[in-house]
Amino acid sequence: MTTDRRLHVKMKTAKGRTVAQQKWISRQLNDPYVGKAKDMGYRSRAAFKLIEIDNKYHLLKPGRRVVDLGAAPGGWTQVCVEKGCQVVALDILEMSPLAGATVLKADFLDPAAPAKLEAVLGGKVDVVLSDMAPSTTGHRETDHLRIVNLVEAALDFSLATLKPGGAFVAKFRQGQHENEIVKGAQARFAKVARVKPPSSRAESAEHFIVATGFKG
Repeated sequence: MTTDRRLHVKMKTAKGRTVAQQKWISRQLNDPYVGKAKDMGYRSRAAFKLIEIDNKYHLLKPGRRVVDLGAAPGGWTQVCVEKGCQVVALDILEMSPLAGATVLKADFLDPAAPAKLEAVLGGKVDVVLSDMAPSTTGHRETDHLRIVNLVEAALDFSLATLKPGGAFVAKFRQGQHENEIVKGAQARFAKVARVKPPSSRAESAEHFIVATGFKG
């Protein structure tokens, strides 16, 4: 019988590392999804989050036009390619080329970005994805506000690029302003759900908003 359980791995040395850094490294070393991602050739464990979301909502289908915002290092883009989508991976960071995807180093906040993407994809988009998260400060409320602002910007981008019936998926963190995000999406989409995929760490406040049936 096979199993995904792995032996607990300890750091070789904690010298020069803060307690927070030590915890992060230990968590990475012992996270089964990190190991699975490596075994399956995914660029990040985040790939499994999108796989689990898509298994439930069936957003990614052959030929669908998809934009992956903040795509680097490319785990979500890989899943889109595997599903047969036409995908543009957009990020201000460098991202290694990925067969089957168009990788653009660009800022989605650039007013010209929607038109550029339509030119690349040949029309409006079926799905906008965002696994983006801003740099954290360690202050819970500040970090929550930062990701709220980022999700709102991604939602505005989706409204400018999606075709009627399209879908929007974005990562956010729980906090007092999360209902504002949901209400904003509900005004423009037929259905809006909050999802925490099994591969999202239990201790994390991370959730995803999944909005389907863009009203146009």
